[in-house]
Amino acid sequence: MPLDTWLAFFGASLVLALAPGPDNIFVLMQSLIYGKSAGLKIIAGLCTGLLVHTFLVTVGVSAIILASAVAFNALKFAGACYLVYLAFLAWKAPAVPLSEGGGQKAIDGKSPWALWRRGAIMNLTNPKVIIFFLAFFPQFVSLSYSTPVQMIIMGLTFIASTVIVFGSIAFFAEWIRGWIRSEKIQRAINRSGSIIFVGLAVSLLSV
Repeated sequence: MPLDTWLAFFGASLVLALAPGPDNIFVLMQSLIYGKSAGLKIIAGLCTGLLVHTFLVTVGVSAIILASAVAFNALKFAGACYLVYLAFLAWKAPAVPLSEGGGQKAIDGKSPWALWRRGAIMNLTNPKVIIFFLAFFPQFVSLSYSTPVQMIIMGLTFIASTVIVFGSIAFFAEWIRGWIRSEKIQRAINRSGSIIFVGLAVSLLSV
């Protein structure tokens, strides 16, 4: 892959990672409530999902899923159900003042594996990622180089851009947590996140 093409792809990936979506919104909400440590674990799960998507698009499985109405709709329904499940969890999340260490107490009950799993499942059940990879990656493929190798390079580059942007969101949310001092504010954050996830689920079903 030519250097100028790779730089253009990297720049586009950074911009796209900033676009509002279920992944970065989830990282923001969880980091606000539980801190950047939780956000970073979720990012690890999301990136694991991106690794799987990179492999699937490289070997052609993603194209098969997109071509199959049954497979695509099943994945879409699973993704929407998971977003509704996350909305339920956000709505029911306890509102404990973060200034009293409530966020840390809440996160203690969630293992790193559970947080990683949430991120991975959210990404793997999002058919929009399949559509995006199949539509976006070929625009940067050069016929002078191996297509599978370029797909892998672009997948890893996209993951790197995701880590940069989402990591920044997690650290920003950690800073914002210093302004959250009451149960009322945290409850409002939880409920807002829940409504957003329901909206994203509806949006996913309309794909």
